[in-house]
Amino acid sequence: MWAADKWRDYELLDCTRGERLERWGSFYLVRPDPQVIWDTPRAHPAWARVDARYSRKGGGGHWEAHDLPPHWDIAYGDYRFRVRPMNFKHTGLFPEQAVNWHFLRARIEKAKRDVRVLNLFAYTGGATVAAAAAGAEVCHVDAARGMVAWARENAAASGLADRPIRWIVDDCRAFVQREIRRGRRYDALILDPPSYGRGPSGEVWKLEESLFDFLSLCAGVLSDTPLFVLLNAYTAGLAPGALAYLLNSTMTARFGGAAEADELGLPVTRSGWILPCGATGRWMP
Repeated sequence: MWAADKWRDYELLDCTRGERLERWGSFYLVRPDPQVIWDTPRAHPAWARVDARYSRKGGGGHWEAHDLPPHWDIAYGDYRFRVRPMNFKHTGLFPEQAVNWHFLRARIEKAKRDVRVLNLFAYTGGATVAAAAAGAEVCHVDAARGMVAWARENAAASGLADRPIRWIVDDCRAFVQREIRRGRRYDALILDPPSYGRGPSGEVWKLEESLFDFLSLCAGVLSDTPLFVLLNAYTAGLAPGALAYLLNSTMTARFGGAAEADELGLPVTRSGWILPCGATGRWMP
């Protein structure tokens, strides 16, 4: 498992009975997590001083907050990210992705050449910030206009507002198809696709049905000397081995190299164990 163990402004303090107890900067949040299927004592003292809890009832949910600001900033090294409690329990940041930020930054800096990165389903731009900080030219694509605006805030907060980043609101498949027709190529590809979604024009995305064909399409937008492809998947039941198989079937078959995959995880302060937080795959030539 690849564990994100270098955070200072984020901490997974405890997890039990279907919930996580987390510190985001100076605020303590409790959020549901379907992976947390054990019933251990709520021994950490921060359970008694929670600033907000996301509660589910029936098919919906809501935040129960106590003097929580609408947003605040946290740091990871020289990166800065804006945190906002959102609908469906999210905060705008997946802290376990810090492992991948280290990976992609190291690959870009080691290349010692101009690198163009395409970040698809790019959300609030954690990977965009890391790639731009490493010196890459980045194209950030997401179908949600609000998420692209949020990502621009994160880039500006990280001192990267003047870096060569293209901010695109578009359906990712349609965008890749146009880039291929234009002859535009990229040296690295980052994908964080949702389980289900709709594009700006109503395009339907279902991960299990769409991912293999989409990865095959994306191979056509890579340069002749690609550095890496990074694929995240938070869909329940999609194992790391399946991601490696997908990447080998689409990328290794065309460019050589090999894929590796594993779970991402977050250390739990109280127990010292690591909470699994989804799978990720990496292809390299």
